[in-house]
Amino acid sequence: MIQLEMLIEVDRICKKCDIHYNIIAGTLLGAVRHGGYIPWDDDADVALLRPEYERFREACKAELDTTRFYFQDHRNTKGYRWGYGKLRRKDTLFLREHQEHMPYEQGIFIDVFPLDGVPDNYILRSLKNFECFCVRKILWSEVGKIADKNPIKRVWYRVLSRLPENVVFSYYHQMISQANRKQTKMVRILMFPTPNREWGYYRKWYEESEDIVFEGEIFQGIRDYQGYLRFKFGEYMELPPEEQRKVHPVSKIKIFTYN
Repeated sequence: MIQLEMLIEVDRICKKCDIHYNIIAGTLLGAVRHGGYIPWDDDADVALLRPEYERFREACKAELDTTRFYFQDHRNTKGYRWGYGKLRRKDTLFLREHQEHMPYEQGIFIDVFPLDGVPDNYILRSLKNFECFCVRKILWSEVGKIADKNPIKRVWYRVLSRLPENVVFSYYHQMISQANRKQTKMVRILMFPTPNREWGYYRKWYEESEDIVFEGEIFQGIRDYQGYLRFKFGEYMELPPEEQRKVHPVSKIKIFTYN
């Protein structure tokens, strides 16, 4: 209910400011297959092409209901090490395992992803994927030095975590600038795994949207959801085995009480 509240707020701001967004990934799959949340899911995802994401960031400064919500990304939150944003609910807590030491507020959230261009040439796109992987692991190192089960990797992450944060994000911003110099057919979230061998998704999917019902509310979703979901999940209408039904491990959670 709290995440649904945040999705409604994203939709409200985007409609008011004429910003184009989509629910994506498991949220879109849940809308199509279940009419709402996948029964074992515990998050929600929205995505915007980079220009729209930047407009949304700015719109939040003036339009976001700050009595209930706050928006985080690495540009407004000290110590935040992810290359995308999170909209969070005030007076709640969703403390991820091994992230208890992170120096920022961690309320219940939904992810707000920016989509950047990647090369249409497969070889160049594969190289870009490796670059994304390396930068993402450097950012993850602050968690990986505690969370990784391999002691050698923990040592390596400890070394990576010493790289100055401002230098890493400066490099990331250069990646963003380069990624958007021309409009490519393929896009991706640069600082989030892209678990397919194409290392990207078709831009047209995020440009062409339609209303879709999720938990009784209407949001914007990818019009060609069949093509997108098949590309991302395969036979998406089939439930995965129980051992593949993953959730975020948390060490502490606080849910405020509704009036």
